[in-house]
This record gives sequence, C-alpha cells and structure tokens, in this order.
Amino acid sequence: MLDTLDATAVRTWCRLALTALGQAREEIDALNVYPVPDGDTGTNLYLTVEAATEAVESAGAAAGEPAGGGGPGPATAAMARGALIGARGNSGVILAQWLRGLAEVLAEGGDAATLRRALPRAAEAAYQAVADPVEGTLLSVAAAAALAAADQDGTLADTARTACIAARTALLRTPEQLDVLAEAGVVDAGGRGLVTVLGALADTVLGHTPMGPMALRHAADLPTTGHPDHGGHTDHAGHCEGHARPAGHPAFEVIYLLEAPDEALPALRDRLAALGDSLVVGGGDGLWRVHVHVDDAGAAVEAGVGAGRPYRIRITHFAEAAARAGEAGRRPEPSAPGRAVLSVVSGDGLAELCEQAGSAVLHADPDRPPASAELADAVRRCAAPEVVVLLNDPELRAAAGAAADQLRAEGLRIAVLPTRSPVQGLAALAVHDASRRFDEDVVAMTSAAGATRYAELAVAEGESWTMAGVCQAGEVLGLIDGDVVLIGADPAAVAGTLLERMLASGGELVTLVLGAGAPGGLADDLVAHARRQRPEVDTVVYRGGQESELLLIGVE
Repeated sequence: MLDTLDATAVRTWCRLALTALGQAREEIDALNVYPVPDGDTGTNLYLTVEAATEAVESAGAAAGEPAGGGGPGPATAAMARGALIGARGNSGVILAQWLRGLAEVLAEGGDAATLRRALPRAAEAAYQAVADPVEGTLLSVAAAAALAAADQDGTLADTARTACIAARTALLRTPEQLDVLAEAGVVDAGGRGLVTVLGALADTVLGHTPMGPMALRHAADLPTTGHPDHGGHTDHAGHCEGHARPAGHPAFEVIYLLEAPDEALPALRDRLAALGDSLVVGGGDGLWRVHVHVDDAGAAVEAGVGAGRPYRIRITHFAEAAARAGEAGRRPEPSAPGRAVLSVVSGDGLAELCEQAGSAVLHADPDRPPASAELADAVRRCAAPEVVVLLNDPELRAAAGAAADQLRAEGLRIAVLPTRSPVQGLAALAVHDASRRFDEDVVAMTSAAGATRYAELAVAEGESWTMAGVCQAGEVLGLIDGDVVLIGADPAAVAGTLLERMLASGGELVTLVLGAGAPGGLADDLVAHARRQRPEVDTVVYRGGQESELLLIGVE
C-alpha cells in the first residue's frame, strides 16, 4: 500500500488502466448510445490510454529514472500529453483533459492531500473542455469522484478508494440523468471507462487485484454519493446545461490536433459550436485536441486553419462507418480470395520458420509489446483483403482487438486467433490452406492451435510468488499453459520433468523451440528423454532465438 504517488506508481497505474480497459473494451463499446450510438467508446478510451502509457514509458526511459522514479509530476504530465496526442472520440478527448487537470496539481506532489485537490481540478478541466456539458456522462462521474474525495481526510489509499466507489455509484445513476441511457437500459459508456481508470488508480495505491467489471455487480449495495448540481443553462465555461441535444445527429465526426495560441481558442469554439455539436476542445500550452460532430467537415477543418495549424485530421462519416461495420459481419465469400497470415514473434529463428510457412511476420520486442497501431499497420502491409493474425502472446489480445475493430471499419476481413505461444502459432500455420473458405480456414487453424499444449522454460528475474512456491532471481522456472509448475536450478532437469508432465496426458508430436540462452546439449537431452518415455512420439527441434524463454515446448 502506497503513502504517496511517485513516477513508478504512475507507470503502474497506466499499465493497469490499459489492461483493465482492454478487458472491458467490448463491454464499453456495447454501452455506447450517447452522444452517437457508434459503439466505439471502449475502443477509443483504450487507444487514448494506450497512447498515454507509451508516453509515460518513453519519458521514464529517456529520463533514466531510478527505482522509485521521483515525484509524479513529470510522469503525469507525460501521461496527459500522450493522452491528448492520441485521444480518440469524444470520451477520449474528455479523459485526456481530465488527466491534464490531474497532472496540474500532482506536479506539486503525490500525497493524499494533493490527490484530494487534484481530483476536483481534473473534473473541472473535463467540464471546461466540453462546450455543452451534459449530466449522466463521464463528467458527472468525474464530479462525484472529486466531491467524495474532497470530503474526506484519510490516507492516500482512503482517497483513491473513496473516489473509485463514488464513481461507481455515480455511474449507476447515469440512466436517471440521461433519458437516452434509460431508454436503452445501460449506464454511460464514457463514465464506465472513467470508473475503470479510477479503479486502476485505486489498485495501484492499494496493491491488490483490479477493481474492474466484477466490482460493478456489487456497486448497487454501496451508499449513494452526492454530486454537484449543475442544473440550468450556462455558457461554455464548463457548467452543465442539464439536458441533451435532441435526436438527429450530424453526419461527420471531425477530430484533429491543433497548434494555436490560447487567445485563438474562444473564437474557434464559437465557430465550431455554430457548425455542430459534441464539441470538445482539450489541451493547453499551444497544443489542442479538437473534436466535433458536424455536417460540413470541411468547414470544421477550415475553422482550425483560421486558428492555427491543424494536423492528424480524422474525418469519420457515421453512416458509412456503420455500414462498413455491418458488412464486416455479413460479407459474402469472395470468389477469388486473397488471404494472408500475420504472425507476431520475437527471435530471428521463429520469424524465419513462420516466413517459410508462408506467413508475414511482425517482430515483437519482448520488452515492449507492439501497440494496436503497430499491429494495424502490420496487417495493412500484408496488402490482402483477408488476414488471419496469430498473436502468440495472451498479453496482446486487447491491443489486437482494438486494431481489428479499426481494420474492419476500413473494409478488411480479419480474424485474430488468440494463440498463447509461438508453438500454437506454428501448429496453426501447419494447417493453413488459403484455398479453403475463410471461415473454414480460421476454424481449422484455431482447432490446431487449441489442440497444442504448450510449456516454457524461463529464468526468474527476481523474487516472486508463484503457484509452485517462491522463486528467487536466477532460478529456472517451468511453466505449463502459462502457470509456473516447477522451480529448480538445472535447466535440463527442469525441462525433462516438464516434458514428462506434458507427455503424461498423451501426444503425437513434440516441438522444441530453443531460445537464444538455451544451454548446449539441451535439445539432444530432451529428444533422448522423449524417445525413452514415448518412443512412438515424433520430436522436432528448431532454433527460435527468442530472448525471453530458454525453451518452448509444444505437444500436439
């Protein structure tokens, strides 16, 4: 449990928030009915926090921060700026501005009193970013969390926990505040995302498992927390007008980064407000993220040109996006499909194996897994209308899901196979047949991967609790299906026992993939071991060159 936030804690918060949003992304997308029911709020928030996380990691690496990392100011500033640059959609821009407000105060320190002042400033900044604030959204969830935190004087853990509980309670009240939510029988999607982010902050401080989707099931039993009454119509200064706009949405979503002086913003806001709705402008210090829904996309961009220099311009036609999303699930089989397979692997040997099997390859850095944008770009480089992606790492599922949604909106047909190890990916590649129908090929590859049990031999980087007991730095770990089942000192002995356990439940083919650090003779010892135990089983050995594991074992 932490007494103060520091740079290391901010990095942990980012990672936990990204993981939690990845797990909740599809659920949040399904909640998305306001302001436009385009089903992408979860994806947008995930991509926004992904950009924030990358910025924090890069800032920490550039600064060469020691363990503990110093105060939270630089890290939260990087988090806010990264979120601003990478913000997607209405909720992403609001979240980026909420983070900016938080960072402004956390620059002073990371104790409980500072966090109690930071949360109200974050809520205020979020309101100020929105031209016509509406209750029953992320804004009212932020306000409830801020008020609850400010009203108590406990520890940092008390403050973080109180803010999270208040946010969850306020989220359950959003259908009472916004008719469109009540009619759909859902809570607000953006508010649900902020609850996830605040839950990750509480988890960081408290040091336990995430306060994620499961916690919401029990939120109804929590006491209702009051929230500020923003009723009545006011100006653009951040006070709530208390009602939603009538039905009938503009045709386009326009979003761009804008370099412009602060004094140019009031006129820009007025011009964009006259063009459309859902206007959010976040940022500061000369860099702004502009989001608006309009019928005249060109006029919205021209408004930015009049204020400064707009770039990274994204224009989405709502009707076309919805049509593409529908077609993605109903597209008929093409008469002559062009199909590619993309494998995500680390290690030159594994990459060469996949390429020999006809797969394109995305080389993954074991210290920095590819983000959704990198995965999407790799799929685009395949230049095929149909792509099957073999992740070979369970940690990539959230990023791949976000990338796949973007690619489907572009008209690509994509299937992401959640292979958990490269040996499962190799098994899937072995049965790939582009002459089959797309769905048949995907089913065959999925079946082959699922029929392959996998194990790993790795070296512990530090002391840690595992299912097999406490391990120390330098000890050899044997993992089956991702769980540590053996701890030892000798790689050959651990690997032999691991293989015995794998073959105890049967198998026809053993695949051994040697890592860059595998000791000499290990493969020969294991092949002999397998022949003694199960002479009818075939064994193949490859040099994968992966850095993170000494050995990968697959049993089909």
